[in-house]
Amino acid sequence: MSDEKTESLRSAALFYHEYPKPGKLEIRATKPLANGRDLSRAYSPGVAEASLEIKADPANAARYTARGNLVAVVSNGTAVLGLGNIGALASKPVMEGKAVLFKKFANIDCFDLEIAEQDPEKLAEIVCSLEPTFGAINLEDIKAPDCFVVERICRERMNIPVFHDDQHGTAIVVGAAATNALRISGKRFEDIKVVSTGGGAAGIACLNMLQKLGVKRENVWLCDIHGLVHEGREVDMNPQKAAYAQASDLRTLSDVIEGADLFLGLSGPGVLTAEMVAKMADRPIVFALANPTPEILPDEVRSVAPDAIIATGRSDFPNQVNNVLCFPFIFRGALDVGATEINDEMQIACIEGIAALARATTSAEAAAAYQGEQLTFGADYLIPKPFDPRLIAVVASAVAEAAMASGVATRPIEDFTAYRAKLQQSVFRSALIMRPVFEAAATTSRRIVFAEGEDERVLRAAQAMLEETTDTPILIGRPDVIERRAERAGLTIRPAVDFELVNPENDPRYRDYWGTYHSVMQRRGVTPDLARAIMRTNTTAIGAVMVYRDEADSLICGTFGQYLWHLNYITQLLGNKELHPVGALSLMILEDGPLFIADTHVHAVPSPEQIAESVIATARHVKRFGVEAKIALCSGSQFGNLDSDSGRRMRAALDILDSEPRGFFYEGEMHVDSALDPELRARIFPNSRLPGAANALIFASTDGAGAARNILKMRANGLEVGPILMGMGNKAHIVTPAITARGLLNISALAGTPVSTYG
Repeated sequence: MSDEKTESLRSAALFYHEYPKPGKLEIRATKPLANGRDLSRAYSPGVAEASLEIKADPANAARYTARGNLVAVVSNGTAVLGLGNIGALASKPVMEGKAVLFKKFANIDCFDLEIAEQDPEKLAEIVCSLEPTFGAINLEDIKAPDCFVVERICRERMNIPVFHDDQHGTAIVVGAAATNALRISGKRFEDIKVVSTGGGAAGIACLNMLQKLGVKRENVWLCDIHGLVHEGREVDMNPQKAAYAQASDLRTLSDVIEGADLFLGLSGPGVLTAEMVAKMADRPIVFALANPTPEILPDEVRSVAPDAIIATGRSDFPNQVNNVLCFPFIFRGALDVGATEINDEMQIACIEGIAALARATTSAEAAAAYQGEQLTFGADYLIPKPFDPRLIAVVASAVAEAAMASGVATRPIEDFTAYRAKLQQSVFRSALIMRPVFEAAATTSRRIVFAEGEDERVLRAAQAMLEETTDTPILIGRPDVIERRAERAGLTIRPAVDFELVNPENDPRYRDYWGTYHSVMQRRGVTPDLARAIMRTNTTAIGAVMVYRDEADSLICGTFGQYLWHLNYITQLLGNKELHPVGALSLMILEDGPLFIADTHVHAVPSPEQIAESVIATARHVKRFGVEAKIALCSGSQFGNLDSDSGRRMRAALDILDSEPRGFFYEGEMHVDSALDPELRARIFPNSRLPGAANALIFASTDGAGAARNILKMRANGLEVGPILMGMGNKAHIVTPAITARGLLNISALAGTPVSTYG
């Protein structure tokens, strides 16, 4: 790397740590503290009640304090990765970074504790004294062999999990990678020869774990800077190394590498040479994990062993062995069941979960985070990527189950289905509010046709539908393109095997389809030639014809193109006196709850009748999510204070709504702040019939609704479900080009709900 690029990266990293405020962490209150009443509950005298409950039963600390979700990252800075013994204070940015990872990946709160104590027994005494504060301890970057002493003492004396991530986190991820590497190479743990370099904490822990997975002690050859660890050696030895001493006359790495199936490097750059790799067994497994420069670079390995399976510790090569695949999720599972320790059973469950996830279909979210990378199980994809959102549900639940089965859980989980759903909700924010929709969709099986079947997001949604729902996807697209893109994305679905396919270029139904389209449109200027052309080129029209002919129950389109363009063909074929586009409803999932917005796309400037229709339809759809509708008619005018166009239309719509009883709350016309702030609304209009804050906003134009929707998406981190096309009897939905694969799955669940549930 050039000096200029190095300096640029250095400056960027320092800027990241300094601005907008120093460091990477802050503490935020989780309860309101706005008045004297809040203060009396948070502190004196109310806080005494919580303290007395904990004194009566220490387990209540998990109910009344943050302890049950609080981990300490503890280091004395004696062995910071890539930096060595830099001391406690200099290690603080690293420990803050570890705390951020806990929060990001598993929503675990974390304090980083940098302790200026190098005596391992004294350090252990300090850590043990912290037990009342924390639900678990993560030891980090403590040099060997001191780390073994600290962990042993803490585990013996503390009744909460103590986990040295440099040892066990590395060992778990190595175990998962080795599990899958052996599966690919057709070998077994019981049969392989392992040669390892590096007798530090991570190296020893990895060898211990490989033994637990089945590797035989006599097949493990450990080398360090002084050569083979052998019986009778006295130089630089400790009990942990001595456990792997071999009775052998061999002395160098080059001597012992002959016939090795697995090389495990946790040492330094250049330790392994291509000549040594050439001595290894067929299809060797090379884990060169030294950072930042591995023991051998992948290209060197492949120069002598093209079929080698390789992992490193770097993100710019395939198969990065990264502890973040493990530690957030093993702690998540341990904390959730109140585990007293993280035992072997929990660690092996973590290994099995990580390994199995790599063998499963790649998630759309991981694919989006690692665009351009091949995320299909194989030699270059042994373990999942850190940003695979499925890790938390798969790994944490496996760890929690293992803790319960092994008897170390003090708060066993009774409903694991609900627990996994809760974990999913921490990743997929739509999971909770979409649950009633998915449950309703599960009561029947509907045929959902996707107009843009060649889009990778659609392919991923179709795969998820087959795995998670009872609905049947139908894709419109060219078979060779769909098959090629599905394979490239690591998906297992294939045309005509897992789903029905409509090929616009060559489908036996072509004549029937253009004939149907022409019969519907012949008095609206469509000639037979034009009908033929549309059925060859317009996939939205093809999908609409399928729904019209009852060959599909619902159409999903819009991953590209303009909304009203798609709506035109849907209305042509599926609209009638009973079914017509009423409006587009977007559900915005925000930090403080759901907010529905309409009409975002259909009627640019709706009439009072159209506004009233949109309000009624919105109430019906809001109910589908298990939410009681509280609808505000939003305008530049507020309760008649302006004689504006939007105000007049909203007041007229209100009159229409008031003409007969409605089974939901609504009020208007008003500003958005009055809709969302009941105290402000009460000052302006004390007799409002809308209780509390509105959860659905109906705007007087698509400009206003669309702007609100986009601002919430871009500036308030709002997650959109929809848009939902109201008024078409669930026969069609038009998404927008920004839709994700998860969004398509959500909209397919909406489309998969039987029409009768609409009310």
